[in-house]
Amino acid sequence: MRLKDKVAIVTGASQGIGQVIATRLAEEGAKVVLAARTKANLEATAQKITDGGGTCLVLPTDITVESAVSQMVVDTLSAHGTIDILINNSGVAGEMGPLEEISLEGWEACFAVNVTGMFLCCKHVVPIMKEKRSGRIVNISSMTGKRPLANRSPYSASKMAVIGLTRTLAFEVGEYGVTVNTVCPGATEGERIRRVIANEAEALGISLEEAEKNFTGALGQLVESEDTASMCVYLCSEEGRHMTAQDINVTGGLCWY
Repeated sequence: MRLKDKVAIVTGASQGIGQVIATRLAEEGAKVVLAARTKANLEATAQKITDGGGTCLVLPTDITVESAVSQMVVDTLSAHGTIDILINNSGVAGEMGPLEEISLEGWEACFAVNVTGMFLCCKHVVPIMKEKRSGRIVNISSMTGKRPLANRSPYSASKMAVIGLTRTLAFEVGEYGVTVNTVCPGATEGERIRRVIANEAEALGISLEEAEKNFTGALGQLVESEDTASMCVYLCSEEGRHMTAQDINVTGGLCWY
């Protein structure tokens, strides 16, 4: 197991990619701390982990509130004594529509989770990693942080901000043996993307198969959550010790820069 006895916080661990990342880290031997707003959904992730023989701690947390993030870190240290890994996966889609129709409240709400929440988690975990002179931070962005997505300005801007945060933090903490990277998933298989594809097919008057091609790259396939989780495991393992300040695409070739 590549992450045996490592203590890993995963935000947004209640569903989707975050749930799969948390489960994979546990399979690799990590003691996983599950953070998200909704306890019931976190319990579902916890059940998957414990059923597989893994270890986890459920900590319902609103990462947009600094006191809540601070308490999450305190509770993690109380339970495990340290923090080795931070996966910042929490994210929201934000308001959709032309920029001039986006409300200020919608813009700020998107940034509160996608950027400020990530900043707060890093702020409270980094001192622990610096003191022990080791650590792994992985921030989940999106290929939309690198390429245009019309009518999604809050989401796109926030995901690009994640890349800037990652690169800068990597150079602040590198001398302490801490790596910081971004993973940029592409269109990921699941109910959500299937709805998006169906809506696009209807809007353009084309078949589902034709619409799906707009969301797949060189491989002609949608990305799986497991692909993103595998990249996170690599970056958090000893194998990824010299990977830092990188924004890595997991898009099947849909984005290559």
